[in-house]
Amino acid sequence: MIELRELNAEDAREVQRIYSGPSLRFLGRGPMGADETAAYIAAATARSAAQPRLQYTLGVDVEGDLVGIIKLNATNGEGRLSYILRADTWGRGFATGTVTELLAFAFGGLSLSTVRAKHQAENRASGRVLLKAGFTHTGMADGFAHYMSVGCIREGSSPQDGR
Repeated sequence: MIELRELNAEDAREVQRIYSGPSLRFLGRGPMGADETAAYIAAATARSAAQPRLQYTLGVDVEGDLVGIIKLNATNGEGRLSYILRADTWGRGFATGTVTELLAFAFGGLSLSTVRAKHQAENRASGRVLLKAGFTHTGMADGFAHYMSVGCIREGSSPQDGR
């Protein structure tokens, strides 16, 4: 079962595992070091306390194992979604399940009208995930495939402590 939850300092080692190896192929960055990881988690924690909250950086927890991170930037009734999963968890439906969970929260709990996402054109697996989760491909620009999901209130869970 997938649970979206707030990150905490105890997640540092797992966040480093997520931001390493094949998972970085399309991100244009290197692995996260210890200092960067601590700063990343501290920033996510600070943003979670902001009022109004505009960014959700949530851990993807599967049966006690932090396997990924999903982000939602929400402004003016619209959201932008991105995610990353550890390479050893690919192909098991976690990405699609995670995106679906976050859309339920975005359209239900946050009442957003639209959520957008994009991926590098070569990253076809991310495109399949977005389509399975209900996004529509809207075009290509600057080497990225762009997608949109239009809000309909969806029944579903909301991230723990994510409101």
